[in-house]
Amino acid sequence: MRKLKDWFSGRRSTSVGNLKRRRIDLGRAIPSYPIYVIGDVHGCLKELKNAEAQIAADINSTERAGPIVLLGDYVDRGPSSSQVLEYLIRPSEFGLKRLPLCGNHDDIFLKFLNEPELYSEWLGLGGEQTLLSYGVDLHHLGVRQKNRNAKLSELLTEAVPDSHRQFLADLPICLKIADLFFVHAGIRPGVPLDEQDDEDMLWIRDPFLSEGPKLPVLVVHGHTPHPSLNLGPGRIGIDTGAYYTGNLTVLKIDGGRATVL
Repeated sequence: MRKLKDWFSGRRSTSVGNLKRRRIDLGRAIPSYPIYVIGDVHGCLKELKNAEAQIAADINSTERAGPIVLLGDYVDRGPSSSQVLEYLIRPSEFGLKRLPLCGNHDDIFLKFLNEPELYSEWLGLGGEQTLLSYGVDLHHLGVRQKNRNAKLSELLTEAVPDSHRQFLADLPICLKIADLFFVHAGIRPGVPLDEQDDEDMLWIRDPFLSEGPKLPVLVVHGHTPHPSLNLGPGRIGIDTGAYYTGNLTVLKIDGGRATVL
């Protein structure tokens, strides 16, 4: 994966999909409401719907509503990437307030849509499964040849709705609420939050996983799959590999206490 990160990072200056993403800061006030956090979805629509049903049931039982922060990676690997994006674009059937963040897979998918000739390595990250969810079968269509680019661009224009492209483009990269910091992969240890690099927040593992943020924040992240909650210094990882385990983790943070629904 590190090799692929370097490969993509080396193309940042040439791609139209590399504008710096929004960063949301809701201030220093400690939230008086619960925050629900959903880990990496990876095309698992059924699991996402079940997660939201759990959250809605918890809100109904406690009579205390709160937002849902989704940590990115909505596409790739699982069977229903297109359907997941469509589901998130539409208002929640439970009346839930969502705040979806960007994952590295979402970011690369958008770059591939803009410049497939530069980002074809995305296909090996689970991109073929994503295209299948849009009805595009590369093997059947024979576009894995050197002359594929024009045909593939045409297919992508027809298959992927503008609303999906806009959703991916608009995804913010991080959210800060008081001393809580929500991000897909993590941050560079010791670097002030306003100086963090987008690529690190989408891709980093070590030294973040081993050292933590080295800042006065608790980082809640995904990106690195683990059988259960992955706790480290100043961080909580909640990617539990939904696309191969069927376990899409929902973390609830309320009053300084973090629990799994």
